[in-house]
Amino acid sequence: MLSFRAALIASAAAFVAMPVAAQEAPDPDAGATPTRETATADEILVTGRAQRLYRVEETTVGKVAQDPMNIPQALQVINSELFADQGARDATDIYRNISGVSFFSYAGVTFRGFRQDQSFYDGQRGNPFIGFSVPQLFNIERVEVLKGPAGLFFGPGSPGGIINYVSKTPSEETSLRAVLTGGTYDRIGLSAEATGAIDRDGILTYRLGGFYESMDPYRRNTQNKSRIGDAGLAIRTNEGGKLTLQATVYDNELQANRLRGVLVDDDGNFLTDIRWNANEKTDFLNLRSEAYQARYETRIGEAVTFNAGARYFKAKETQQYHEPRGLVADNPDLVVREFRDQIRPVDGLSFMVNTTARVNLLGLEHSFQAGADWYDETSVLHSRILRTDVTPLSLSNPVYGLGAGDAQRAAQLPYTTTDTRTRRKGAYLQDQISLTDALLLVAGIRYDHFEDEVIRSLGGALQDRTRYADSDVTLRGGAIFKPRTDVSLYASWSQSFEPQSAADQNSDAGGPFVPVTGNQIEGGVKTQLFDGRLQANAALYRIVRRNILQVDPTLPPVSGVDQLAPIGEVTSKGFEIDLTTDITPDWVLMVNYGYNDTRITDTAEGQAITNGVGDRFANAPRHKVGFWTRYQVPAIAAAFAFGGEHVSRRISLSGQTVKPYTIFDASITKSLGFAELLLRADNIFDKVYAASGFSNRSGHFPGSPRTFLAELRVRF
Repeated sequence: MLSFRAALIASAAAFVAMPVAAQEAPDPDAGATPTRETATADEILVTGRAQRLYRVEETTVGKVAQDPMNIPQALQVINSELFADQGARDATDIYRNISGVSFFSYAGVTFRGFRQDQSFYDGQRGNPFIGFSVPQLFNIERVEVLKGPAGLFFGPGSPGGIINYVSKTPSEETSLRAVLTGGTYDRIGLSAEATGAIDRDGILTYRLGGFYESMDPYRRNTQNKSRIGDAGLAIRTNEGGKLTLQATVYDNELQANRLRGVLVDDDGNFLTDIRWNANEKTDFLNLRSEAYQARYETRIGEAVTFNAGARYFKAKETQQYHEPRGLVADNPDLVVREFRDQIRPVDGLSFMVNTTARVNLLGLEHSFQAGADWYDETSVLHSRILRTDVTPLSLSNPVYGLGAGDAQRAAQLPYTTTDTRTRRKGAYLQDQISLTDALLLVAGIRYDHFEDEVIRSLGGALQDRTRYADSDVTLRGGAIFKPRTDVSLYASWSQSFEPQSAADQNSDAGGPFVPVTGNQIEGGVKTQLFDGRLQANAALYRIVRRNILQVDPTLPPVSGVDQLAPIGEVTSKGFEIDLTTDITPDWVLMVNYGYNDTRITDTAEGQAITNGVGDRFANAPRHKVGFWTRYQVPAIAAAFAFGGEHVSRRISLSGQTVKPYTIFDASITKSLGFAELLLRADNIFDKVYAASGFSNRSGHFPGSPRTFLAELRVRF
């Protein structure tokens, strides 16, 4: 805390003593030449960035570079400029910028009403942040969000949409950037990254990056340390062709994790201070992972593009923690706990290839796109759980240290091992036909095959082995009408399917089961008005999912396992609005709103769908609003920003109320000539709220109280 205060005092002194005249670099695409002085290339600027600051003109969410206006589905792209302006550290910091997306737990989100944990990196499977760790943004250039079924390009998955993290890559531009971070809860951090050409002709380019941050969060006993090492090498193989090699290492040490929530009553009121934690100081969650990637892309003439990629990752998450299991029956102040000792090694290998070709057939221009992908993953869980003689913990006056010996007692138990092996392979073909310059038709087809195998053992002795394989064909169709070049009206229909959880394919549960299937109808409008300075998008959608598994109470358990039945149906309806605009050359505004109504529309009496309560879905808000506005003052070379988020009432997995909340943030960014200083305050009114609900045994996940962050950014 003392280090943060010293940094804050020094920053404030610099803020007062070093006003720098504002300068703005000309924007060749802005349509008008700025009248202010042109800045030199090596200066750090807070001015000259507002005009079309967060605009994105190209996305690879369709596996190839494409204009978002030509994609018949809603999508959003969060770029590095917004990361910097908001001081975003990890994925949870950017959800407020995405309509239809809200926090569920850890890295999981509610996406158009459905819980989802899937993430992609550079268009491929292979998320190194397995289990209960949250993706970091240090080495990410942008986050692409494709809403609705994305199976045509990405294969089996959740129908709400996908999140694709696009990595930073080597650049010919020589650059060295360092960032020093300080903040409340003893936050301290340092990161640096460098890019440039290795040879005189720029055939070889590189990127090197390192990140370290440590803090003691507000939950009792906790301490977080994160380290990231990132290296990339790009080779220009031919005119228009490039091979990029990347390696990234992650090391997260989280003391007194894994974090569960804080218990609440049925009205959603916390039963104790949100700092309460079921974990002892000796508990931990450590993640160590590595990701290696190779991507090649090239042009073949003027009409054909080709890209291919391979990605391998391996990760190991080690956990020893105390799990809350609800209140003691005769004492509402004591929380029952059990101790869990778990090891989760995972490794995965994926390949993809994609190509596009523009050809004229029968007088019409066609843009054919074809591709294939393959993924193989092995995920193992070694788990032993100590349920007896674990000391309960008081809500009002927790005494820590009495559970410190639980790890030694748990070590006497045998591991239950679940070995899950997953294979996915698929191929797709899409044709985009230009009937006229203003009217485009899109049609696509995809074939997928998957194989799942689960092997369970206890103390090394085989208990059960389950295999299941299936395949499916899904379709996509759409139309795009452009009454003018900066307005795109679209309508689309798409199918999806996702395999059932491998654990649910157990024969004791009645498996194997056919995949969950779904379809979506969506219509909307995308605009880039006033030379792109106003981007306003709106979407209306309806998603239906079928074959969702439910517990069948008419059948007795087999070997202690509840019987399942695939007879559920869920319907999600809603609309979304996203607006990004430059109100003036110095003032930018972002606003998003999402309305969603997700209901269970077909089920049997007495049965329950996972994440469903009654006819509603857990943590699925009807209303979600987010906004961010930034105003720069050239006379003092500073920018002032203000943002907020509102999430309406929800219910937890146990049917408890998750109360609505509204929070606000603010920041100041100041140019110091040689550097840039960011001062940011989150939850400035220090509101106590639940970011999401979980269960009546483990409570709601509290949102962070008021925090302060300072970043000094130096570019050489």
